[in-house]
Amino acid sequence: MGQTSGALKIDIGIFAHNEGAGIAAMLADLAGQSLLQAGADLRLFVLANGCSDDTVAQARAALAASALTDRAEVLELPEPGKSRTWNRFTHEFSRAEADLLIYCDADIRCADASTLQQLADFMQANPQLAASSSFPVKDLALAERRLSLVEKLIVSGGSSREEVRSHICGQCYAARAAEVRAVHMPAGLPVEDGFLRAMLLTRNFTAPEDLSRIDASLAVWHIYESERTLPALIRHQTRIVIGGAVNLALFDHLRRLPREERSAALQQAAAQEGWLQNMLATALPRAPWGWVPVHFLVKRSAGMLQAPGALRPGRLAKLIAGQGFDLVVWLLAQWRMARGSGAGFW
Repeated sequence: MGQTSGALKIDIGIFAHNEGAGIAAMLADLAGQSLLQAGADLRLFVLANGCSDDTVAQARAALAASALTDRAEVLELPEPGKSRTWNRFTHEFSRAEADLLIYCDADIRCADASTLQQLADFMQANPQLAASSSFPVKDLALAERRLSLVEKLIVSGGSSREEVRSHICGQCYAARAAEVRAVHMPAGLPVEDGFLRAMLLTRNFTAPEDLSRIDASLAVWHIYESERTLPALIRHQTRIVIGGAVNLALFDHLRRLPREERSAALQQAAAQEGWLQNMLATALPRAPWGWVPVHFLVKRSAGMLQAPGALRPGRLAKLIAGQGFDLVVWLLAQWRMARGSGAGFW
């Protein structure tokens, strides 16, 4: 039994948008988690938002067949969007007395039965932390078959284990309820975890950045389904770059406000549909790079050039290919932002 049992009140939010094909397997993983089996004081919320498939029916059937039925509920939310759903789980659905909130995407798998227990234990053992994430492992990295060249490139582009210690992985993380309840996400954020990281480290830009507020145990991990094709990878990376560009514009907007008005501005942004789009229309484009800063075009190449032996033939070829990929993504991100589709669902 983990040290969190009987000590913390924990609420778990499962974010599901059209996940009917896989939600039962994910909930079966959760039912086998030691944290849930240990009798901890917890509630589980399946947050089915904007679903047009049978996610709700599949989730209810899976819960009814498990030992979780008395501690879980499926919420059918008409509006899609992860930031909207995050706000509702954090500020409306989770119990007021909850100490810890755990956020999980419905399309991940927890192969290790102690994943959530270790995540909660790490937070309890480190009271200075606002949040801690599980390390994401691509399912392709665990495949027993021979991978194609494109699949090998996709696997090689994954995050390093050290990176999770200073970032939020939106697929699976835990946060102190008191900390995240001070945060409100603007509706329509393309990438919410980078935004949350900045808010937690700076207390909504009301304090200097404090990197000690986020850390992770390298023993905590989960599996997610990675892209299989180059077009899918381009679409995914374009969304990430757009999310980064949107966050930068949003952060700049907040910094221009008086410090005492920043938290209230975020509450307004979460409550008003169109707030984020209107802010972006006012703030962007900016000379000389338009909607997406050049940082997103050159950061990979700059890092590779600093590594020893960067100009060796093999590495140089990889650098050139990577720069070509980044150029395509950067141009697509510019185009989508120019069309006004930078802010939106998921």
